[in-house]
Amino acid sequence: MGPGTTELVDLLVLLGMGAVVPLGLALVDEPGLARVRRLWPLAAVPGALSLWLPRGGGLATGCALLYALGTLAVALHAPLRLARTRSLAPAEVAVLTALAAPSVAGVALVAERSGYPLFGFEPHILALTVPHFHYAGFTAALVAGLVCRAARPGSAPARCAALSVPAGTLLVLAGYFLGNWWQFAGAAVLTTGMWLVGLVTWRDLRPRTRDWTTARLLAASSAVLALTMLLALWWALGRAAGLPHPTLTWMAATHGVGNALGFALCALLAWRRITADRTDATRTDTTETPR
Repeated sequence: MGPGTTELVDLLVLLGMGAVVPLGLALVDEPGLARVRRLWPLAAVPGALSLWLPRGGGLATGCALLYALGTLAVALHAPLRLARTRSLAPAEVAVLTALAAPSVAGVALVAERSGYPLFGFEPHILALTVPHFHYAGFTAALVAGLVCRAARPGSAPARCAALSVPAGTLLVLAGYFLGNWWQFAGAAVLTTGMWLVGLVTWRDLRPRTRDWTTARLLAASSAVLALTMLLALWWALGRAAGLPHPTLTWMAATHGVGNALGFALCALLAWRRITADRTDATRTDTTETPR
């Protein structure tokens, strides 16, 4: 990656560390995560600092390690949640994936900042893994789970989305080790899941939203997926088949920025508003007295 691309990727990672992860954690109804979210700046600040320190230095590695420890604290809630709920329903699978995904980004960040070729991967590959598991791993899986829960009961597209987003993310990860065609398969499955998330959000959830701002945020998060995930398919197919495809610089500026701002941030802000409205409604119901 060139210097301009590296800086753009770092900015997307900063957004993921400082805004996307804490916004997402607030939407997971898991005991103990509230404390992790309150303490999250203790991980996010050194993680952000590590991006601007020289690669290979002990300070950069140490700061990245602090961030990785924060992501591991989040990941530990995945088995705890599974033991508590004993559920592998589609929405739960998506939420469990979301809790585990940032730890992959954290480990990749430590390796990249230290200059260590983890599993033989070059630093630029590790650098791209970090934002991928903040957005495709954490945010996409979490939003898929939220959409599945909020969709109409028995919605097949919503259930399929909640399963295919985690499956696609894992296939993309496997593709790092098994080859470009596996990565294309992962991109295809992940794209299917994300398009289903967008479809259910646009067709089912958006019309039921009374708040104008929330509805527009949901609409934006849905619409942007149509283009950004098509770019992901194009890039993965081009690499696998040896066909012309966008450069990493172009992908970071379009697919990366679109998914970070248009999908992830808009979707999480919308769901935050939806959750706040539900909380306010519940409080109103419990405080009202019959006349």
